[in-house]
Amino acid sequence: MSTVTVTGKGQIAIPAAIRRRLGIEKGTRLHIQEVGEEIVLKPLTPQYLDQAAGFLAGPVSLSRQLLQQRAADRGKEGG
Repeated sequence: MSTVTVTGKGQIAIPAAIRRRLGIEKGTRLHIQEVGEEIVLKPLTPQYLDQAAGFLAGPVSLSRQLLQQRAADRGKEGG
């Protein structure tokens, strides 16, 4: 079990071992959900998006489109 501290801006640092295991890298977006008294963070990685969208399989991969659009947006922002 890891313990983190919330900064004055409401930020936390996710321990490196957890980031590696879940494929969280700089710029990875996280889905945050309040479940009762818990806070659940889910990384929006290509693997997670493919898994979440797998039941919507069709001629066009919406998760791939989203990732391509985000990559294009990052390119425009210079990151």
